[in-house]
Amino acid sequence: MTRISFRAALAISLGIAVLPVAGHGVSVPAAMAQSAADNAPAAPVQILYKALDTVQKAHSSFDARSQIVAPAIDQSYDLEAVLKASVGLRYNALNADEKQKLLAAFRNYTVARYVSSFKPGSDVQFSITPTIADAPAGGGKIVVTHVGGDDGSTPTELSYIVHQENGSWRITDVLLSDAHISQAAAQRADFSSTLASGGVAGLIAVLERKVQNYSSN
Repeated sequence: MTRISFRAALAISLGIAVLPVAGHGVSVPAAMAQSAADNAPAAPVQILYKALDTVQKAHSSFDARSQIVAPAIDQSYDLEAVLKASVGLRYNALNADEKQKLLAAFRNYTVARYVSSFKPGSDVQFSITPTIADAPAGGGKIVVTHVGGDDGSTPTELSYIVHQENGSWRITDVLLSDAHISQAAAQRADFSSTLASGGVAGLIAVLERKVQNYSSN
Protein backbone atom coordinates (compact mmCIF):
# COMPACT_ATOMS: atom_id res chain seq x y z
CA MET A 1 0.00 0.00 0.00
CA THR A 2 1.58 3.25 -1.12
CA ARG A 3 -1.08 5.84 -0.44
CA ILE A 4 -4.08 6.38 1.81
CA SER A 5 -6.81 8.97 1.91
CA PHE A 6 -5.91 11.64 4.43
CA ARG A 7 -9.45 11.44 5.82
CA ALA A 8 -8.97 7.74 6.36
CA ALA A 9 -5.78 8.58 8.23
CA LEU A 10 -7.68 11.02 10.40
CA ALA A 11 -10.35 8.44 11.12
CA ILE A 12 -7.69 6.06 12.37
CA SER A 13 -5.67 8.60 14.31
CA LEU A 14 -8.76 10.08 15.97
CA GLY A 15 -10.56 6.79 16.43
CA ILE A 16 -13.73 8.08 14.75
CA ALA A 17 -15.61 7.66 11.50
CA VAL A 18 -15.09 10.32 8.80
CA LEU A 19 -17.07 10.60 5.58
CA PRO A 20 -15.15 11.30 2.33
CA VAL A 21 -15.77 14.47 0.36
CA ALA A 22 -14.56 15.66 -3.01
CA GLY A 23 -12.27 18.65 -3.45
CA HIS A 24 -8.61 19.53 -3.77
CA GLY A 25 -5.38 19.03 -1.87
CA VAL A 26 -3.41 21.42 0.28
CA SER A 27 0.31 22.08 0.30
CA VAL A 28 2.58 22.64 3.29
CA PRO A 29 2.93 26.41 3.89
CA ALA A 30 5.76 28.43 5.34
CA ALA A 31 4.01 28.32 8.74
CA MET A 32 5.35 24.79 9.17
CA ALA A 33 8.84 26.28 9.39
CA GLN A 34 7.99 28.76 12.13
CA SER A 35 10.07 28.38 15.24
CA ALA A 36 8.61 27.76 18.68
CA ALA A 37 9.54 31.32 19.61
CA ASP A 38 7.51 32.70 16.71
CA ASN A 39 4.35 30.85 17.69
CA ALA A 40 4.78 29.03 20.98
CA PRO A 41 1.29 27.47 21.28
CA ALA A 42 1.71 25.92 17.83
CA ALA A 43 5.11 24.42 18.68
CA PRO A 44 3.82 20.98 19.77
CA VAL A 45 1.72 20.67 16.62
CA GLN A 46 4.74 21.58 14.50
CA ILE A 47 6.77 18.87 16.25
CA LEU A 48 4.06 16.27 15.65
CA TYR A 49 3.52 17.19 11.99
CA LYS A 50 7.24 17.21 11.26
CA ALA A 51 7.51 13.64 12.57
CA LEU A 52 4.46 12.49 10.61
CA ASP A 53 5.82 14.06 7.44
CA THR A 54 9.13 12.28 8.03
CA VAL A 55 7.62 8.80 8.52
CA GLN A 56 5.61 9.16 5.33
CA LYS A 57 8.93 9.39 3.49
CA ALA A 58 10.72 6.73 5.55
CA HIS A 59 10.42 3.42 3.76
CA SER A 60 11.45 1.42 6.80
CA SER A 61 9.94 -1.02 9.29
CA PHE A 62 7.06 -0.23 11.61
CA ASP A 63 9.42 -0.32 14.59
CA ALA A 64 11.87 2.06 12.92
CA ARG A 65 9.10 4.52 12.12
CA SER A 66 7.81 4.21 15.68
CA GLN A 67 11.22 5.38 16.88
CA ILE A 68 10.66 8.57 14.88
CA VAL A 69 7.13 9.21 16.08
CA ALA A 70 7.53 8.27 19.76
CA PRO A 71 9.81 11.20 20.75
CA ALA A 72 7.49 13.61 18.93
CA ILE A 73 4.50 12.25 20.85
CA ASP A 74 6.39 12.69 24.12
CA GLN A 75 7.29 16.28 23.25
CA SER A 76 3.98 17.36 21.76
CA TYR A 77 1.36 15.65 23.93
CA ASP A 78 0.47 15.80 27.59
CA LEU A 79 -0.43 12.13 27.41
CA GLU A 80 -1.42 11.89 31.05
CA ALA A 81 -3.94 14.72 30.62
CA VAL A 82 -5.31 13.07 27.47
CA LEU A 83 -5.56 9.71 29.22
CA LYS A 84 -7.30 11.24 32.24
CA ALA A 85 -9.86 12.92 29.98
CA SER A 86 -10.27 9.70 28.00
CA VAL A 87 -10.93 7.61 31.11
CA GLY A 88 -13.09 10.17 32.91
CA LEU A 89 -13.92 10.26 36.61
CA ARG A 90 -12.88 6.63 37.04
CA TYR A 91 -9.25 7.75 36.56
CA ASN A 92 -9.15 9.41 40.01
CA ALA A 93 -9.93 6.08 41.66
CA LEU A 94 -6.93 4.29 40.12
CA ASN A 95 -3.85 3.74 42.23
CA ALA A 96 -0.40 4.97 41.20
CA ASP A 97 0.69 1.61 39.78
CA GLU A 98 -2.46 1.28 37.67
CA LYS A 99 -2.03 4.80 36.33
CA GLN A 100 1.61 4.17 35.42
CA LYS A 101 0.89 0.90 33.60
CA LEU A 102 -2.13 2.31 31.82
CA LEU A 103 -0.18 5.39 30.73
CA ALA A 104 2.61 3.22 29.28
CA ALA A 105 0.07 1.17 27.31
CA PHE A 106 -1.73 4.32 26.16
CA ARG A 107 1.56 5.84 24.95
CA ASN A 108 2.37 2.73 22.90
CA TYR A 109 -1.14 2.75 21.49
CA THR A 110 -0.95 6.43 20.54
CA VAL A 111 2.40 5.99 18.79
CA ALA A 112 1.26 2.88 16.93
CA ARG A 113 -1.96 4.53 15.83
CA TYR A 114 -0.10 7.45 14.23
CA VAL A 115 2.52 5.22 12.60
CA SER A 116 -0.20 3.03 11.12
CA SER A 117 -2.23 6.02 9.91
CA PHE A 118 0.59 7.82 8.10
CA LYS A 119 2.30 5.07 6.15
CA PRO A 120 5.19 5.62 3.73
CA GLY A 121 3.86 7.05 0.50
CA SER A 122 0.71 8.47 2.09
CA ASP A 123 1.59 11.97 0.85
CA VAL A 124 -0.62 13.59 3.47
CA GLN A 125 0.18 17.28 3.73
CA PHE A 126 -0.11 19.53 6.77
CA SER A 127 -0.66 23.25 7.25
CA ILE A 128 -1.00 25.34 10.41
CA THR A 129 -3.15 28.47 10.53
CA PRO A 130 -1.11 31.42 11.91
CA THR A 131 -3.94 32.75 14.09
CA ILE A 132 -4.09 31.19 17.56
CA ALA A 133 -7.45 31.37 19.36
CA ASP A 134 -8.31 31.12 23.05
CA ALA A 135 -9.89 27.86 24.17
CA PRO A 136 -13.41 28.33 25.57
CA ALA A 137 -12.35 26.99 28.98
CA GLY A 138 -9.28 26.06 30.96
CA GLY A 139 -6.96 28.83 29.80
CA GLY A 140 -5.69 26.89 26.81
CA LYS A 141 -5.26 27.82 23.17
CA ILE A 142 -6.67 26.41 19.95
CA VAL A 143 -4.28 25.71 17.08
CA VAL A 144 -6.18 25.27 13.82
CA THR A 145 -4.61 23.15 11.10
CA HIS A 146 -5.59 21.64 7.78
CA VAL A 147 -4.69 18.13 6.77
CA GLY A 148 -4.96 16.95 3.20
CA GLY A 149 -3.28 15.20 0.34
CA ASP A 150 -2.97 15.15 -3.41
CA ASP A 151 -5.73 12.55 -3.84
CA GLY A 152 -8.39 15.07 -4.84
CA SER A 153 -9.85 15.42 -1.36
CA THR A 154 -10.85 18.62 0.38
CA PRO A 155 -8.52 19.50 3.27
CA THR A 156 -9.93 18.68 6.67
CA GLU A 157 -9.77 21.27 9.43
CA LEU A 158 -8.22 19.69 12.51
CA SER A 159 -7.83 21.71 15.72
CA TYR A 160 -5.55 21.04 18.66
CA ILE A 161 -6.28 22.16 22.21
CA VAL A 162 -2.97 23.04 23.87
CA HIS A 163 -2.18 24.00 27.46
CA GLN A 164 0.95 25.46 28.97
CA GLU A 165 2.64 23.76 31.89
CA ASN A 166 6.06 24.65 33.30
CA GLY A 167 6.69 26.93 30.34
CA SER A 168 5.93 24.31 27.67
CA TRP A 169 2.87 23.92 25.50
CA ARG A 170 1.36 20.44 25.16
CA ILE A 171 -1.57 19.00 23.22
CA THR A 172 -4.43 17.91 25.48
CA ASP A 173 -7.15 17.19 22.92
CA VAL A 174 -7.80 17.05 19.19
CA LEU A 175 -10.99 18.26 17.53
CA LEU A 176 -12.31 17.37 14.12
CA SER A 177 -13.76 20.84 13.72
CA ASP A 178 -16.33 20.26 10.99
CA ALA A 179 -17.98 17.66 13.22
CA HIS A 180 -16.99 19.11 16.62
CA ILE A 181 -15.78 15.69 17.70
CA SER A 182 -13.29 15.47 20.56
CA GLN A 183 -10.67 12.73 20.45
CA ALA A 184 -10.79 12.40 24.25
CA ALA A 185 -14.59 12.13 24.22
CA ALA A 186 -14.51 9.48 21.49
CA GLN A 187 -11.94 7.49 23.42
CA ARG A 188 -13.89 7.87 26.66
CA ALA A 189 -16.89 6.24 25.05
CA ASP A 190 -14.70 3.28 24.06
CA PHE A 191 -12.67 3.05 27.26
CA SER A 192 -15.56 3.26 29.73
CA SER A 193 -17.21 0.01 28.67
CA THR A 194 -13.90 -1.85 28.72
CA LEU A 195 -13.03 -0.50 32.16
CA ALA A 196 -16.46 -1.43 33.47
CA SER A 197 -16.15 -5.02 32.30
CA GLY A 198 -12.43 -5.73 32.61
CA GLY A 199 -10.92 -3.02 34.76
CA VAL A 200 -7.50 -1.51 34.10
CA ALA A 201 -6.01 -4.87 33.12
CA GLY A 202 -8.75 -5.32 30.54
CA LEU A 203 -8.17 -1.89 29.02
CA ILE A 204 -4.41 -2.46 28.89
CA ALA A 205 -5.00 -5.77 27.12
CA VAL A 206 -7.25 -4.08 24.56
CA LEU A 207 -4.68 -1.34 23.91
CA GLU A 208 -1.91 -3.93 23.51
CA ARG A 209 -4.00 -5.87 20.98
CA LYS A 210 -4.62 -2.70 19.02
CA VAL A 211 -0.88 -2.00 18.93
CA GLN A 212 -0.30 -5.49 17.53
CA ASN A 213 -3.00 -4.95 14.91
CA TYR A 214 -1.55 -1.60 13.88
CA SER A 215 1.95 -3.03 13.57
CA SER A 216 0.78 -5.86 11.33
CA ASN A 217 -1.14 -3.67 8.87
